[in-house]
Amino acid sequence: MDDAVGTLTRGTAEGGLTTGAVARLLGVAPTTLRSWDRRYGIGPASREGGRHRRWTSADIGLLECMCGLTNAGMPPAEAARAALAAASRDAPARPDEPMSRSRTPSSRTPGASSPTPGASPPTPGASSHAPGALPVGRARRECRGLARAAVRLDAQAMDELLDAAIDKYGLLAAWESVIMPTLHAVGRKWETVGERYVEVEHLLSWHVSSALRRAAAQRAPTAGSGVSLLACTPGESHTLALEALAAGLAQQGLPVRMFGAALPVEAMEEAVRRTGPAAVVLWAQSRSTASRALMARVESIEWGVRGARRRPAVLVAGPGWAGQLPSRALHPSGLAEALDVLAAISRR
Repeated sequence: MDDAVGTLTRGTAEGGLTTGAVARLLGVAPTTLRSWDRRYGIGPASREGGRHRRWTSADIGLLECMCGLTNAGMPPAEAARAALAAASRDAPARPDEPMSRSRTPSSRTPGASSPTPGASPPTPGASSHAPGALPVGRARRECRGLARAAVRLDAQAMDELLDAAIDKYGLLAAWESVIMPTLHAVGRKWETVGERYVEVEHLLSWHVSSALRRAAAQRAPTAGSGVSLLACTPGESHTLALEALAAGLAQQGLPVRMFGAALPVEAMEEAVRRTGPAAVVLWAQSRSTASRALMARVESIEWGVRGARRRPAVLVAGPGWAGQLPSRALHPSGLAEALDVLAAISRR
């Protein structure tokens, strides 16, 4: 929170923050802020030169209240009325404020609580069907922003925040310090609220997957490198970590074939014979989907002409393999190690 306070203090001293700075501060897409201003009057009271938005601390306090209410599941129109009503009790209306932003108590939604601007998002009550904030702890500011966008089901904000994190830190660091902590927070929240939270998990996972594919498409494969074949074991449906590996290889110009979830054994064997990969990665999230017999079967697959037949290097990845691997197994401990091992194999 210290970085957010510092940003707000500096911005106030300089006459207010820009819309982009406020969007980064709160984890909201700039287009969402402009839409809230246009539709509901949740915006800066004044503009620099009559056109450019400059957000003061009071404006941001109102916006935080709006975010807290929408995070708790209140529709934006109702959240705007409640936030404006709360602000009207704490500060007099400004002389230059347009009628569309009238802050009268009568605009308050009947029965809706009106938290103080800047307060923590309210915890949903028994009548609410939306989750509260994700438990991201002391993670990066970008992680907290992504968590807020996920809770709001704000697709555009998630795309912008994910792309910005990958551009700023690189794919590996963004995965480890922004994306993974947020995904873990989703998992922890899901354990406590169950199926009420599935929509957040599914939407966030989809947008993470999309961001990884966008990152992977930025560079064409380099000729002469061996192909890496990536697949989840039969029965395994968790693919995001494998998608991050595929994107990381693609960003290095290394050719990759990503076969995704639950690839049947026969299909895996056919894919290996047809692509002749330098390496095969088998992902298992749980012990029930990790199979030493499958690993041995893939290791035994050969291709090529008689007298010059080859076999792939087989890597096993994911927590499902822990404690049940032969000593010879290649089992990278994380994304960085997997990228290093596969890069070395592909470039032999």
